Amino acid sequence: CAASEVDFLPCEDPRRSSRLSREMNYYRERHCPARGEAPACLVPPPSGYRIPVPWPESLHKIWHDNMPYGKIAERKGHQGWMKHEGSYFIFPGGGTMFPDGAEQYIEKLSQYVPLKTGVLRTGLDMGCGVASFGGFLLKENIMTLSFAPRDSHKSQIQFALERGIPAFLLMLGTRRLPFPAQSFDFVHCSRCLIPFTAYNGSYLIEVDRLLRPGGYLIISGPPVRWKKQEKEWDELQVMAGALCYKLMTVDGNTAIWKKPAEASCLPNQNEFGLDLCSTDDDPDEAWYFKLKKCVGKVSMVEEIAIGSIQRWPDRLSKPSARVSLINNGANLFEIDSQKWVRRVSYYKKSLGVKLGTTHIRNVMDMNAFLGGFAAAIVSDPVWVMNVVPARKPLTLGVIYDRGLIGVYHDWCEPFSTYPRTYDLIHADAIDSINDISGTSRCDLFDVMLEMDRILRPEGTAVIRGSPDVINKAAQVAQSVRWNAQVHDSEPESGSTEKILVATKT
Repeated sequence: CAASEVDFLPCEDPRRSSRLSREMNYYRERHCPARGEAPACLVPPPSGYRIPVPWPESLHKIWHDNMPYGKIAERKGHQGWMKHEGSYFIFPGGGTMFPDGAEQYIEKLSQYVPLKTGVLRTGLDMGCGVASFGGFLLKENIMTLSFAPRDSHKSQIQFALERGIPAFLLMLGTRRLPFPAQSFDFVHCSRCLIPFTAYNGSYLIEVDRLLRPGGYLIISGPPVRWKKQEKEWDELQVMAGALCYKLMTVDGNTAIWKKPAEASCLPNQNEFGLDLCSTDDDPDEAWYFKLKKCVGKVSMVEEIAIGSIQRWPDRLSKPSARVSLINNGANLFEIDSQKWVRRVSYYKKSLGVKLGTTHIRNVMDMNAFLGGFAAAIVSDPVWVMNVVPARKPLTLGVIYDRGLIGVYHDWCEPFSTYPRTYDLIHADAIDSINDISGTSRCDLFDVMLEMDRILRPEGTAVIRGSPDVINKAAQVAQSVRWNAQVHDSEPESGSTEKILVATKT
């Protein structure tokens, strides 16, 4: 691609979105080019690019030349977001609502929310800046998925991922976020500026869909006790009350609610007219699914509530109640877990995949199913974005119950991330990712070109599939300039699958 396309974001292109409606931020959501419209070219790294600083050092500093954008440092330096020093950007760990650093802020929240006991494991940080909050929670064994839109600060999510923090490019606008219902143990907003009660409370209803029963909602900044936002603050309290959320505390400009651990108290008399959705609404459907102005009816509320679900790390290996919604689920869970322990061992010992070393931090599993691959590498210094293809069975809820994170995505479209943001991309059964009931909706070349965009230079791709498909993949790998080798699958698996292991040059 042209040197100007160094940060090419096919589905978040301001040239396209500027022509779209501004109502409910529609123009800032994903809008992808039609097939064949995007250029088929390799995105170049910026001049002076070098292999990222390894984790955990990267939490505190990254190479300036990998993302030579100083706008956030200039605008937010006084709030401790980031500073430019010599060859590096330095991250003191601050945020707009916690300029003294995320650690002190986390300490304050811990007085009211059990952030240090294993009770909470998955969090969603909305409008996260450079994701210092999520980054510093990692040492408490809390996996926070941080998101923000592509905005005037340009690269906040790119900075977060370069630091090795789980992050995703996303806008809360007209559609559900691409996560399953009742998935996050807490939802956090620090000056995220989301108007939660606007549009008949659509955004607070979406937060409620995502929050696990018994989970915590933490809002710091406007409208909480904020000048000239008294009306919004009153409405937020009333609407949270209508959902039967319990206000735990208001500490300065931080408010914390706890969601009830039992089934929704709706319908009740409330001024927002909140009511339950009809039974044909599936609260787990979230890929290009319009926001609803009703609260979804959810099954197994009490079984998957905070307090009922196992603490971390036990929840990783114990199937949750949600597994029973899958045909033969408990058995599949067990088989899947054991299979990936064997496969990962083979990757490391026989295929030379550098999992467990400082070379690999940000990992994506493109076809995650029940999260077995991520579970098998949980003790390595990595985090995994588990992707469940949108047309496959909706198993992502089980992945969240395990204390892992992920998103729904259709691999016939580009992924919502900047170029060069993953160190390892794993694609199991790649033939099934874009091939539903025998009709391929996009081809292997499209999928692998997108893998190249999001893989960092010298990053690794591990692709599994039938011999025919892997032969095709090897040809595509050559055309995108990867160094690739084809291997047999693990001897004990008895499968005819082949495995392509490639390095991006």
